[in-house]
Amino acid sequence: MMTADRNSDLALCEAGDAAASPDMSGAPSRHHHAGTKPLVLALPKGRILKGAAPLLARAGIVPDADCLDESSRRLRFGTSDPMLDVVRVRSFDVATFVAQGGAQLGICGADVLMEFDYPELYAPLDLGIGGCRVSVARPVTDDPDEDWQRYSELRVATKYPAITRRHFATRGINADIVHLHGAMELAPMLGLSRLIVDLVDTGSTLRANGLREVETIAHITSRLVVNRTAMKTRPEAVTGLIARFRAALAG
Repeated sequence: MMTADRNSDLALCEAGDAAASPDMSGAPSRHHHAGTKPLVLALPKGRILKGAAPLLARAGIVPDADCLDESSRRLRFGTSDPMLDVVRVRSFDVATFVAQGGAQLGICGADVLMEFDYPELYAPLDLGIGGCRVSVARPVTDDPDEDWQRYSELRVATKYPAITRRHFATRGINADIVHLHGAMELAPMLGLSRLIVDLVDTGSTLRANGLREVETIAHITSRLVVNRTAMKTRPEAVTGLIARFRAALAG
C-alpha cells in the first residue's frame, strides 16, 4: 500500500505549504522562471473527474471547458493556472502516468494504488471523492450455508489480480484468476468463475445480474498522488499544488 514514511517527502511538503500557500483568489503566490514547463496533473475520465471538478475549482484550477465534455477528443488541456496542464486518461492509467513521470501529479482511486503499489508514488492527500468499495460477490443462487472460505482454491474473475491474490492468500486460499477488464458479472453466469472481485458503488449492477456482495475487501476514495522524483526536482511547484489541494479540502 502507499506509505508516507519518507521524512524527506514530508519535509518537502511542509516547506512547500509555507512557501507556496495559495492566496485568497486560489492562485499560486510563487513566480515562475521563463522557460519552465508547466506541471501536468493526470485526471481520470468518468465520475471521478466530475466529482473532482468542484475541488479543482476551490484549488484555483479550472481546466479548459471541454475537459469535462466526454465527447471531446482532446486529451491534454490548459487550465486557469498557466503553469499547470491537465491530461484526461483512463482511471486505471493515472497511477502509471504519474509513476513513469509523464505527469507529476494525479488523482486516482485507492484501488489503483493498492493494485499497482508503485514505489515511485507518494499519496499525501485523501480527497474524499469517488467513494466506493472493492468487494467479493457470488451468485444469489448459491447455497447461503456453503462456506466458500473453506476451499483451498477458488476461481475468481476480476480486474484486480494483485488485490485478489493477496486477499485470498490471507485466508489460505489460492485464487485462480480470470483476468477481465469489464463485465465481471458475467463470469459466474457463464461458468468462468465461482466468485468475482470488483468495484462496487450502489450494488445495483450486481443485483441486476444475480449476484450479491459477501465480503468487503477495502473501502475506496480518491487520492492525490505525486511523483517522488518531481517532488525533489521541482519541490516548490509540486508542494505548492499540494498546499492548494489541502486548502481546498479544508475550505
